[in-house]
Amino acid sequence: MARLSTSPGLPGTPHDAALAVQVGPLRLKNPILTASGTFGYGLEFEELVDLSAIGGLCTKGLSLRPHAGNRPPRICETPAGMLNAIGLQNVGVEVFVREKLPRLRELGATVIANVWGDLEEDYAAVVGALEDAEGIAAIELNISCPNVERGGMLFGNSPPATASLVARVRRETRRPLVVKLSPNAPDLVASARAAFESGADVLSLVNTFVGMAIDPETARPRLSFGTGGLSGPAIKPLAVRMVYQVARALPRAPLMGIGGIAELDDVLEFLAAGAAAVQVGTANFRDPGVSGRLVGELGAYCA
Repeated sequence: MARLSTSPGLPGTPHDAALAVQVGPLRLKNPILTASGTFGYGLEFEELVDLSAIGGLCTKGLSLRPHAGNRPPRICETPAGMLNAIGLQNVGVEVFVREKLPRLRELGATVIANVWGDLEEDYAAVVGALEDAEGIAAIELNISCPNVERGGMLFGNSPPATASLVARVRRETRRPLVVKLSPNAPDLVASARAAFESGADVLSLVNTFVGMAIDPETARPRLSFGTGGLSGPAIKPLAVRMVYQVARALPRAPLMGIGGIAELDDVLEFLAAGAAAVQVGTANFRDPGVSGRLVGELGAYCA
């Protein structure tokens, strides 16, 4: 039987050993994680979700130095999701390690540090800065953000560039290495193969799709960056198809599915497509407790 959390002020969240999953070298309490960029550093949700009970949380993308991101407006709603062009705003890796990570350790969170950079050496430097930090379960390389002018998606769109970056970062860490893939890549399977064969332990897919919204009154883009990343229910059928394709092309590669997950059926769909775990993203904005709820629902489903 599931044991309910007794964390003060939090809804009961099951700690069910039967839900534990092995995702490559990562042993997770359950297959429900939160996606980078939708859950802050995790601490913003500590009064809403028992962070020790979900499978893991992926931090905001961390860079070598603090980064302000794009100027507003940076988010707009769409009929079945949202567009964002935050631009990877973050406090920088040193501040994260000094000011955020200690509390995450206290809370018992399984932390996957998402990192990004403009150049290979930027990624390597951030990963190197995290190597001796206590309390990080894995590294997730963001090679797929569509909302920055350099780095990010530039690595994810070219299999040779993907392979070079992953191999470079692999030398910097002993931790499990997750690579987050872009649905905008010309050949996603080729990018996935390049990442996995160059040292990735796990592949997470997919990041957001490049999209645009235009204000009909001004005839100008609703986002200052022009384009943005589309996420939410609108992308789920596409994301499921991409997970399915990569799972069949690379049967040995452990996958985390991402894209429009908000309900238990969404989780089950991604698992059936070939994912070993899932990351919940945009749904966190609508229902901040969704990840804890899904753990509970999955536990009941499997009971």
